[in-house]
Amino acid sequence: MASGVKPRVKVPKKASAGEAVTIKVLISHPMESGQRKDSSGNLIPRSIINRFTCEFNGQSVIDITMEPAISTNPYFEFDATVPEAGDFKFTWYDDDGSVYEDSQSVAV
Repeated sequence: MASGVKPRVKVPKKASAGEAVTIKVLISHPMESGQRKDSSGNLIPRSIINRFTCEFNGQSVIDITMEPAISTNPYFEFDATVPEAGDFKFTWYDDDGSVYEDSQSVAV
């Protein structure tokens, strides 16, 4: 598990039914490729966020597969239609098996 990993999510607190809202997500993550060495000359284990998903009330909104060339602290901005009040669930999956989650509610 990478240290200091922190998901950050920005979702409007309120929206009208059927309105498209802009969602911004960023996760602070070093995205280690497994090719760098530490000060002792040992390889730093690979730890890369390889997938990001967003669901609204259990329905998939976005599902992104990331490749090793993505930069540190991956950031995504996308629009989602809010049909009703509910919860967005955000999930990041790491190569090392770690899963990072966050959720935000939207009132209509």
